[in-house]
Amino acid sequence: MLMAAMIINYIDRAALSIAMPFITRDFHLTAGEKGLIFSAFSVGYALFNFLGGYFSDRFGGKRVLGISMTFWSIACGLTATVSGFWSMLLVRIAFGAGEGPNSATANKVVNTWFPIGERASAAGVNQAGGPIGGALAGPVIGFLALSFGWRAAFIVMALLGLAWAFCWYRLATETPAQHPKVGPAELADIDAGQEPATAADGARVSVLEVISTRSVLTTGISLFCYNYILFFFITWFPSYLVDAKGISLKDMSLVSSLPWVTGAIGFLSGGFLVDAIFRRTGKRMFSRKVVLVTSLLIAAVCIGLTGMVGEAATAVGVMTVAIGFLMLAAPAYWAIIQDSVPRHQVGTASGFMHGLANVSGIVGPAATGFLIQGTGSYVSAFALAGGLGLIGSLILAVFVGRPGATPTASLA
Repeated sequence: MLMAAMIINYIDRAALSIAMPFITRDFHLTAGEKGLIFSAFSVGYALFNFLGGYFSDRFGGKRVLGISMTFWSIACGLTATVSGFWSMLLVRIAFGAGEGPNSATANKVVNTWFPIGERASAAGVNQAGGPIGGALAGPVIGFLALSFGWRAAFIVMALLGLAWAFCWYRLATETPAQHPKVGPAELADIDAGQEPATAADGARVSVLEVISTRSVLTTGISLFCYNYILFFFITWFPSYLVDAKGISLKDMSLVSSLPWVTGAIGFLSGGFLVDAIFRRTGKRMFSRKVVLVTSLLIAAVCIGLTGMVGEAATAVGVMTVAIGFLMLAAPAYWAIIQDSVPRHQVGTASGFMHGLANVSGIVGPAATGFLIQGTGSYVSAFALAGGLGLIGSLILAVFVGRPGATPTASLA
């Protein structure tokens, strides 16, 4: 069900980018206004990344995730009622607030339900729902917008999200011990090897100590660079294909899904690759960092090259490689956080890391819009995204600390 939630999450999130050419035609938006609308999502999203993670530690992942899905689905439906730039801006902030808790809360659920040697794989399978949803967004939203209008697309997705929330409330339990199909042997397997994720002497570590942990801070900064690329791709790549490469709206809705396909493969492969390296070497942090740093470096180079190619097919091909490697790195971020803080504060740390990272979603799309408007070209926007990817990989390679340390021990 977590993977299904992530699929819906990313279809809903990418829906605006796919529908934006239709919305631009109706509301006569400038590139700068489009950038501000894209960024509005992250105003609510970044704040509730942290709050959602904190609340999942306090009140449980099941409850917070159910409320999150319900709220963002309602906001998605309200998108169909907007009448112009300002109403769209406000609805996107609310929509971002609803989606904000999703990833951190899902990471909390994974930490609760899976043994330590399977968490990167589980996180990868869950997070793979993102690119799968992104791949589906183009044809699904494109078909609905072309056939019934862009407003209908948001209504359909809102109903799908509410249906998921109903099933989640009925079927999910807060912990494995509460589930009737989880036996004692499986519970023992889940609880085994938890010592590295437990605070010293069982003391509860303060929120400030958790978010001040070197690994949490540096991983969050690296993820900021990662997310800058991701938000750039989600928000501007469809418009780039239409505006700069002359692709029709129908073709855009299809070819823009191709990078998401390799992204899904990357997400699924990344988690299993990290766990396989860990089992082979016994070096937990090495297994996370070698996959993450290598993949992010390759993705960054490909992103920079995409803005320099001439043919649309070549641009799509290079971007497809970039997103595949970008998302190969993703499960390692969540695994590093699970290794770095007490188990009962994984949600808080995940939410802080994700919130810090998603400030890029506020800055990036708006900056890209004004950069394109000022230069009349996408080349500098691609170069900036690629450069940040290089910086993010180097930050993680140099500064992320050793695994299993308590927050206070990681502050050196």
